Formats: sequence, structure tokens, C-alpha cells
Amino acid sequence: MYNTYMIRYGEIGLKGKNRPAFERRLMGNISRALGMGFARVQRVYGRILVESDADPARIIGKLSKVFGIVGISPALRLPLTEQAICDGALAVLKDAAARVQMAVGEPLTFKVEARRSNKQFPRTSPEINGLVGAYLLDNFPGLQVDVHTPRIKVRVEIREQNAFVYADDIPGVGGLPVGASGKALLLLSGGIDSPVAGWMAMKRGIEIEAVHFHSFPFTGEKSLEKVRDLCRILTGYTAQITLHVVHFTDIQKEIQRSCPEELRVTIMRRMMFRLAARIAEDAGALALVTGESVGQVASQTLESMRVINQVIDIPVLRPLVGMDKHEIISRAKVIGTYETSVLPYEDCCTLFLPKHPATRPRPDQVLEAEKALDVEDLLAGALERTVAENIKQ
Repeated sequence: MYNTYMIRYGEIGLKGKNRPAFERRLMGNISRALGMGFARVQRVYGRILVESDADPARIIGKLSKVFGIVGISPALRLPLTEQAICDGALAVLKDAAARVQMAVGEPLTFKVEARRSNKQFPRTSPEINGLVGAYLLDNFPGLQVDVHTPRIKVRVEIREQNAFVYADDIPGVGGLPVGASGKALLLLSGGIDSPVAGWMAMKRGIEIEAVHFHSFPFTGEKSLEKVRDLCRILTGYTAQITLHVVHFTDIQKEIQRSCPEELRVTIMRRMMFRLAARIAEDAGALALVTGESVGQVASQTLESMRVINQVIDIPVLRPLVGMDKHEIISRAKVIGTYETSVLPYEDCCTLFLPKHPATRPRPDQVLEAEKALDVEDLLAGALERTVAENIKQ
């Protein structure tokens, strides 16, 4: 029945002179999400319109994962005539009424909300409300008006070329279009936290690439495939993700052999950050993204974060910093990564874990411990064996 999907966005509308650039980015992301050639994407003032003959459930499912969209409404695109608008409103009302759950004897209530951006149309918004409302009351038995809490809102938008009528408002994920805020590199472990952090970074318009530290043979192919699967899930919200797989075994073995047990986690994280910063530079990424939350584990105390951060000069974004584990798990379930994250395959962060890792490491202690390592040689060896994979939807 519906021939158009009306897309609403939120904070993009507040971007002033930069607004057209954000709108174009959003339109491009919509086209990629739906598949080039399968939809026509058009910009009108304050809205983006999508036309497609594909299955509506598929279209809505794809659009609901595009960052920047706050609402999706299947709509009828109609000629700018009063009769066409009234007939379209009746069709939309009947479709919405068929899906409303009501108790026996409960009246079906409605309200018409008109918006006239085309000032050449001969009727004002209040006049359209009255005209369409009267027509619906005359042609739909048992209908009642409720301007405060109606069961159905029939919305009419009068544009330059057409009128649009719709009732449903399906929520989107909001945020900013991916790519509008630059690129960052996500440290993706395979656990619960880091995929959520990547999702939240993308919600702020950040395009992400991912880096995973693989400790073969201590972590096997199933562990790596789990990380690939997490990337695939995240690509439901973006076009693709480049995954950099770093051979980390030699570094971990050398840390275990040469460094004090209580500082192994701290030194391991410092090596990860060094590697990630160099990969980010080559990839054109402007920041790192991690799944750290203050106080969650030994390496996530403020003292540990300070010491770990000292080895790089690139910003580190921690979207989960104020969330507790319950909140992170809840978000992981919503975005679809939780079931994959809890699969029982170890990652490198759980290997060689000391019984009592330092929670308040001092910079001088760590620098002294690292003297036992040939840091540059270890980094060069790991980078030489790093492989980049392109993960698509």
C-alpha cells in the first residue's frame, strides 16, 4: 500500500550551515544500507524520502539500523488535491486501525495533525485538520476525536510537489550518520564490552576500523571467527568494517618471560596501545576506541589508564566509561552482539593473567620493567604479521 518511507532526523537539523553535508552523508548511508539501485533517496526540507518496491519489513529493518535516523514512517505520496488527501488519509486510518488492540466496547479515537510547508496550498494547517477529520468521521463508523491521547494520529504533510499521509512512527537509532565525525580504530577483544563501545562510537558518526590481538595457538580459529562474527553484526549498522588481526603471541610470551607478574597486564595493554596507534595512523584513524569502564578490572583503574595512555599521543575514546556491567550487557542484547560475545572462546586478554595484577601501577615501575623488552623489535615483528580483512554485511 505504501510507496514512500518518510525519514526524520534529530540533531542533524541543528547543524546550521553544515546541515546539508550531514544530510548528504545520511542519504549515502541509506542508499548503501538498502543496496544501490533498490531504492530512490530524495532530500526535501527537514526530511529524507525513500522510495522502494522491496519488502516493507526488509526496508524498515534496514533503515532502523542507520545512525542519524530518529523516525521512519511508511507514507502515501499523493497529488496536491483535497480529495486525494482525504482518500489517502482514510486508507492510512483503516490500515492503522486494523493493527490497534482495543478492549470490547472501547471507541477508536484519532487526531489529524497537518503540516503545510507549501504555503501555496489554498488551505492552512488548521483547515486541513478540519477537512480531513470531518471526512474520516463521515466515512469510518464508530470513530471519535481525541486531541490529547488518540489511539491513532493521522499526519498530513503538504510539500511543494506532493502531499504525504502517514500514521506510524517507527523509531530509529538516532545519533549522527556514520562517517560524519571521522574515523577511529576499535580495540575489539571478542568480549561483551568492546563491540558495544564500537556501536556507541558509530552512533556519534564515527566510522570504525577494528584491531584484534590474536594469540595463536593459545587462542584458536574459533576465537578469531567469533571476532569476525562480531564485526559482521556491527556491519548491520554500517557498510563494512576493516579488521586488522595482529599476531600477538610473541609479545605476550616475552612479557611473561621478562616482566614482573603483577605488571604483565599493564605492560600488555601498553603494547596493544602502541600497536593500535601505529595501525590507526596508517588507516587515517584519528582516535582509538576501547570498551573500558572505570574500575571494572585491574587495567581499568584511573592509575592504570594513565600509565597505559602514556605510550601514545592519539586520543582514546571510552564510550562505556560511566556504565556498569548490567547496562553494558543490556545494550549488547539490544544491538545483537551479546549471544556471540558470550561464546566460550578465550581471547588474549584472559591468557597469562596473573593472580594479583597491579591496580595502581606507577609510571617509574612500568618503565623499569619494560627495560627487559626490546619494545621496537617486538612491535615491528607484530606489525609485519598483521593481516587486514574487509568484513561486509
